[in-house]
Amino acid sequence: MPAQWRCASIAAAEPKRPLMAPLIEAEGKTETGGETPPTQRITRMTLAQAHGIRLSPQLEQERRSALYDLIEDNQFALASGAAGPYCVHLAIEGERLVFDVRSEDDQPLGRFALPLLGLKRIIKEYFLVCDSYLQAIKTVTPSRIEAIDMGRRSLHNEGAESLRERLAIFAAVDHDTARRLFTLICVLLIRK
Repeated sequence: MPAQWRCASIAAAEPKRPLMAPLIEAEGKTETGGETPPTQRITRMTLAQAHGIRLSPQLEQERRSALYDLIEDNQFALASGAAGPYCVHLAIEGERLVFDVRSEDDQPLGRFALPLLGLKRIIKEYFLVCDSYLQAIKTVTPSRIEAIDMGRRSLHNEGAESLRERLAIFAAVDHDTARRLFTLICVLLIRK
């Protein structure tokens, strides 16, 4: 098994989660700045990708940035009390967002699914505002671009808070971690 990302190989051991290749992965350090204990964080993250879908350069950059920022600075603690640091695989299965959480030595710590129904409205609005923003930067005044960007950030915060509330029974995350996870969920949904 490749040492760089053992958590990516769990599909063979668990038939519950179909293999969705290829995987996008990120790996980070276990040290953190600030108050977060080094065990209450995500140190590796993979995203399941649909076959044949390519992201635009802007979306690919958003994905990379969200993964990097998430790994560098996050707060994540399973409600079950299982100690981290954690390896998390994020996937869309049907109409559910699935978190498969493992230890760094690939031991299962938790697998839970959240319905996408409540998030889809916010994500749809977020995509529309992002499209408006990309169109506006070509032709509109700076004050109008700023107004659209404020709306985009507001929807992003709303989506992150909704995700954080839904995750609360399974895992505790801070606001910044929820924002980065929301970005990654949006990227996964673009692929559908």
